[in-house]
Formats: sequence, C-alpha cells, structure tokens
Amino acid sequence: MKIALGTDHAGYLYKEAIKKMLTEMGHEVVDFGTNSEESVDYTDYIQPAARAVMTGEADRGIVLGGSGNGEAIAANRFRGVRCALCWNLDTAKLGREHNDANMISLGARQVALPLALDIVRTWLKTDFEGGRHERRIRKIDENLD
Repeated sequence: MKIALGTDHAGYLYKEAIKKMLTEMGHEVVDFGTNSEESVDYTDYIQPAARAVMTGEADRGIVLGGSGNGEAIAANRFRGVRCALCWNLDTAKLGREHNDANMISLGARQVALPLALDIVRTWLKTDFEGGRHERRIRKIDENLD
C-alpha cells in the first residue's frame, strides 16, 4: 500500500517512527514533511498529503500534529478524503469499519508513541464493513459543494 504522511513540528518524531514501521511492514511511503521540530504551519504539509489521497497518488494517508484536530479538519477539506481523528484503538477500528477512513490524524501530544503505532497497525488491518455504512458515506460525498 502507498501511504502519504504529513505533519507539523509537533508530530515530526512520531512521523519518523511511523514511517520506519510502515517501511518495515512493506508499505511505500510518500513523506510530505515536515523534516524537523522547527515550528511550521501544519497546512503546508497536511494539504499535500490529503491531495495525494484525493487524487489516488496514495492509497491512504496519515497526518499528525499536536492535537490532530487541525490536521483532520484540513485533510477533510479534500473531496473523497475521510480523515478520522484517532486517540485509541477503538477510534481507529471504527474509523475504518464504519467510515471507510482513508486517512487518520494523530495528536502527538495526546497519545504515547507506542499507542500511536498500535493505532496505525489497527487502522491498516481493519476492513470497511460496507452495508448500511456505504449509504452514509455516499451521502457525505453527495453533499459536498
């Protein structure tokens, strides 16, 4: 799977650990930065990652920041992107099963790194349930301006 990564300075160290894990798992990673802990505007890195998912350049995406909130909001501005803010294994699992989340957002100041890695693994291995959830996903996409 090809996975886009994007982060601000707060999530940089987590991004590097996630990138290493994904590569070891055999995934292809497209890293949109940032490349240090120096303060940056998260939108400059989240938007290219979300655009990659929107256009099909990447199959899925992971974005990070201090809380993950702004990153999820920025990613969800792109048509067809369904970015779930995840803070535990249940939110990652349900994001895939019920929402067909093709991106996740993690708050590096909210969850410990081992949990963040487990969240990514859970999200990657969980399938979309379809069924009644497909109708809901269609309604989201139909109502985009």
